[in-house]
Amino acid sequence: MPTLPKPTTGDTTWFVRDRFGMFIHWGLYALPSRHEWVQSYEEISPEAYRKYFEHFNPTMFDPRTWARMAREAGMKYVVLTSKHHEGFCLWDSQFTDYKVTNTPFGKDLLKPFTETFRAEGLRVGFYYSLLDWHHPDFPIDIFHPLRNHPDVANLNAGRDIRRYAEYMRNQVRELLTNFQPDILWCDFSYPDATYKGLPGKGRIDWESEKLLALVRELSPRIIMNNRLDLPTEADIYTPEQIQLQEWLKIDGEPVVWEACHTFSGSWGYHRDEDTWKSPEQLIQLLVNTVACGGNLLMNVGPTSLGTFDPRATKALAYYRDWMALHSASIYGCTQSDFAAPRDCRLTQNGNKLYVHIYTWPLQFLFLEGLADKVEFARFLHDGSEVQIKTNNWHINELKRYGLKETTLVLNLPIKKPDVIVPVIELTLKD
Repeated sequence: MPTLPKPTTGDTTWFVRDRFGMFIHWGLYALPSRHEWVQSYEEISPEAYRKYFEHFNPTMFDPRTWARMAREAGMKYVVLTSKHHEGFCLWDSQFTDYKVTNTPFGKDLLKPFTETFRAEGLRVGFYYSLLDWHHPDFPIDIFHPLRNHPDVANLNAGRDIRRYAEYMRNQVRELLTNFQPDILWCDFSYPDATYKGLPGKGRIDWESEKLLALVRELSPRIIMNNRLDLPTEADIYTPEQIQLQEWLKIDGEPVVWEACHTFSGSWGYHRDEDTWKSPEQLIQLLVNTVACGGNLLMNVGPTSLGTFDPRATKALAYYRDWMALHSASIYGCTQSDFAAPRDCRLTQNGNKLYVHIYTWPLQFLFLEGLADKVEFARFLHDGSEVQIKTNNWHINELKRYGLKETTLVLNLPIKKPDVIVPVIELTLKD
């Protein structure tokens, strides 16, 4: 029987079926284009950082293009940074002036974004940062750009985290009421991260219980992630920039989970960063994640003009071309109880077992425990039959050297098919 994750309060039925989403990190940091944490990394004061606010004008922003590219890449949902750690808001919030409608662009971005992606058939979620380096009540801490200011104690005097927590609830209420997102992706907690006497922040600071209660009241079916420092209250768990080797478990129980990754080393647009993943890495990240029962949220960082840079477009095209032929091995699939052959990964959806082949073998592929259990085998990329071998000179010879009677033997072409990761679909017998 396939593994079943812990039940969730939010509606994750569609989530575990869709499996593949697009993360979008977009904000003022697209202008310096040196990482979305540039304000913190370079310790840029709010006053100096304001030049990016005064020049934010994405005149080439076309959400139809973004949505079409996401859909064609096989992505089924999107999560956009409504507010990142810099505090800048992409919607016309009534609780701050630090918002897109006060920039040269002058228009709300979330409304056309949400409407367009939904029209393209994608579900919409919002990332919302718990940090805010712009807000006057957010206490300076280990990540704040003013953490090494010589007068940090006086700068912190009068800042009230309780007022900031109320500000967050007001903004979350706006987002849920005005846009009805399917996911709220809050980021992040660090209660033990002290720095020069400055404490970290967690559930007490965010008043996480109040925030979560508000979300559940306004949007009972919304999916909440696990970064409010309330580890047992999450719907989904979100390992970042790591590849898990097995189904994620919390307190020994499998949970609904989603790995979030970047095409390169930065979430926001980074003009000069050059560690972009290969086509094989991109496809294998998706397959590996689903083979362990998880979702993949793959990130794009648009430019300050509102475009996807050519490297991101190229990466999305690899997914587009592969998913056009192999999406059956991803959507609705999960971890299989069968053991994967060497250099392969398995996903399963009911009586369909999918074998993803990373290293092309010589003539035969061996699947332990599947002898007499497979009705038919075919490649997904062209639908052609893959022969099941039961008895010939090669098989008899292999049996002499230890091939088990319980092993299914597939006869493969000598040459690897011209796809990044070939997939064989096995139809299991009833």
